[in-house]
Amino acid sequence: MKRLNILITVYIALTLSVSAQSWMPDILGNGFEMRYVDQGQDYSGDVRCTIVRHQSPVPSKKGVLYIHGFNDYFFQKEMAEKFAAHAYNFYAVDLRKYGRSLMPGQKHFEIRNLKEYFPDVDSALVAMRHAGCDTIVLMGHSTGGLVASYYMALTPQAPVCALILNSPFLDWNLGKLECLVNAVSALGKIFPDIPISSGSGTAYSESLLRGEHGEWNYNTDWKQRLSPKVNTGWIRAINMAQHDLRKHKDAIHVPILLMYSAHSLNTDNWIPDANHADVVLDVSDIKKYGRMLGPDITFLKVPGGIHDLMLSSQNVRTPLYTYIFKWLLKNKV
Repeated sequence: MKRLNILITVYIALTLSVSAQSWMPDILGNGFEMRYVDQGQDYSGDVRCTIVRHQSPVPSKKGVLYIHGFNDYFFQKEMAEKFAAHAYNFYAVDLRKYGRSLMPGQKHFEIRNLKEYFPDVDSALVAMRHAGCDTIVLMGHSTGGLVASYYMALTPQAPVCALILNSPFLDWNLGKLECLVNAVSALGKIFPDIPISSGSGTAYSESLLRGEHGEWNYNTDWKQRLSPKVNTGWIRAINMAQHDLRKHKDAIHVPILLMYSAHSLNTDNWIPDANHADVVLDVSDIKKYGRMLGPDITFLKVPGGIHDLMLSSQNVRTPLYTYIFKWLLKNKV
């Protein structure tokens, strides 16, 4: 009840805040709009999130809210257009300290508890409800999939009818180093700013970027070619959320579509197989821990899919979108 009362208070405040902001043309052009939402201050100063939208060409009360992953931001124009073409108003949020939401002097991606992102998600949901969306699908990729799952587990009263997870970050993929995560996480409680390497490989970025081995263009200041250093506070935030989700087993009571590549590949340097496998996470972990999320889960193994399945090759994306929209129709969303 306390959480519900807090959410109602936040909803009223956010409605006033979000309503006061005007939509502006977004960098993606062609009917994409954006607006900032002031999220007050945290331990590093002022913070904000950014809501991006692309509306259905026909009147619709259905909407999708997308949450990006780590070292990422929303740039998947094709995905938004696919949903809009199927009469879903598409919204995305650039979380605080990511992409469009970065402010001068901020440390990229800094976080100490994943619950810090909940107001960003709340703000986007408020904007959608204010625009008339009453049937909302929450969709998250990688760390965004962890955020979406964590949010739904702890906020069951959220106005969300279904959850789509695209290679969610439900467990670490660190091999022998995984035994150190709990110790680093404990250190992060006291010393959150100690830098930690997040890898030295460029296989994933090379599989994405046009001009290298992929087909996508994006801002490499916001989605860097080499995954940037994190810190002990970030490690602690991820680790706590993953463990809390396991404590809240079967807590998500909306239909879940859990999508993952058919194969993982461990390589720092690009090789041709990097264009057809998940080079970031272990897909067996996604399946293992995904089973704990809720009682109504559809598992979808995607042959040839990369870590961000929606950025896989065209011959993978086309049937994948077909499946997603059939799943939504089946679940009456």
